[in-house]
Parts: sequence; C-alpha cells; structure tokens
Amino acid sequence: MIIAILVLFFTVVLSGFLVKVFPPHNSKWLKIALSFSGAYLFTITIIHLLPDVLQNGATRSNGVGYWVLAGFFLQLVLELFSHGVEHGHIHHHEGRVGSMPFLLLGSLFVHSFLEGSILVEYGQPHAGHAHAHASDSFYLVLLGVALHHVPAAFALMSVLLSRLENFRKAFLWLLIFAVGSPLGIFFSNVVLPQEAPDGLVYTALMGLVAGNFLHISTTILFETSPDHRFNRTKLIATLFGLALALGSDFV
Repeated sequence: MIIAILVLFFTVVLSGFLVKVFPPHNSKWLKIALSFSGAYLFTITIIHLLPDVLQNGATRSNGVGYWVLAGFFLQLVLELFSHGVEHGHIHHHEGRVGSMPFLLLGSLFVHSFLEGSILVEYGQPHAGHAHAHASDSFYLVLLGVALHHVPAAFALMSVLLSRLENFRKAFLWLLIFAVGSPLGIFFSNVVLPQEAPDGLVYTALMGLVAGNFLHISTTILFETSPDHRFNRTKLIATLFGLALALGSDFV
C-alpha cells in the first residue's frame, strides 16, 4: 500500500515539472504518451479489471454491469468540468488569468480518488479465484494508473500555469490532484472493513473504475487518430502499450 501511495503521488509531482522541459504548445510527445497509456489502460481493463469484478461473488445480486455503465457515464459528466484534461486536453484560453479552475480540480480529484480506491492489497490469502486474480493484478493496475497520470498531470499543470502565471502557485494546486489516488488507496485499504472486497462497496468501486477506464482509453485512442489518418509513431506507441499489458500476464 505504501509503495502504491508513493508511486502515484510522485508520478503526478514529477510530471508537473515536465512543463519546464516540454513547452505546453508542443504536444507531439504528449500524443505519443497518450497513445501508449490509452492502449495499456484499455487492455488491462478488458483482461484484468472486468474479469476481477465479474468473478466477484457479490456481482450476481448487485448487477455489476450497471456499475460499469455508471462509471462510463460518470466520466462523461466529470469531463464537462475537467474539459478533458485527464486525457491530455490543454485549454489555455478558458477562464480569466489569476482565477482558479476549482470545478476542474474537483472533477480531477474525484477521478483520481476512484482510480486509487480499487488498489486493494491483500495481506492474507483469501478463498476464491477472484481474490487471487485481483491480488495478482495489483501492480499491473498501479502501472496503468501511473502511466495515465503522467500526461494528465502535465496537462493540468499547463492549464494552472496559464491561469496563475506562477509556477509555485500552480504546483501547490497540482498537489490536490496528486493526493487524490493516495487518499483513494487509504480509503479502501484502511477505512473500509476487511470484508469490503467481497461486498457491494468494492464491487461498485471496481465497476465504476472499469467504466471510467473504458471511457478514457477509448476516447484517447479515437482522438489520437482523428479522421482515421495513419500515423506510424502513434501506432507504434499504441502497439507497445498493448504488448506491455499483454506481456505482463506472463511475467
């Protein structure tokens, strides 16, 4: 749990400093990173998250499909406020200089919290294939969330800089996004009761995040190939993301 908290927190923090290396208006590297992370997210959602939640014993009575749908359309609502920052959109022109995009930060915090909430690490072996499978996929999902947070943190930092025109102030506000996933991890591993992985709460969280990931990853993959134009670099990045996620099953 501690490793996951540190990885996700410092992924966002360090990605915030990328604005000093890459000009926000030069988005070529960002689109490549998005293609890679989008393919990875989509693949682990299909081969890990959905099987995990469908194999949960509670799903027969709780209707996991409804939670997946809820997560998909919840992300659609969140993007009304975040303007797509979580999949690399940078809107410098929206809002006046010096103002804080609180709705944007709030939606990204909710998004980040949910992603962290499914990272439950089991200290003791549990009966049932679903538990073993979820435990095995812990670090694969952690890597997916971390990869996804790199372009998201860069885009958010770019927006904050355009609003505040001060790196230090922008960085302090970036920390709201940085603590979202760690707080989600803390909530699921410490606040929820030990039996939560077998019950409605954990099933709901897994379904919500699976739907959330499906929305984000498909949006990324469609947006990186507008009008279905061939782009060799983005295709290679997408295939690498796919290969990494598939290859992780054999490690």
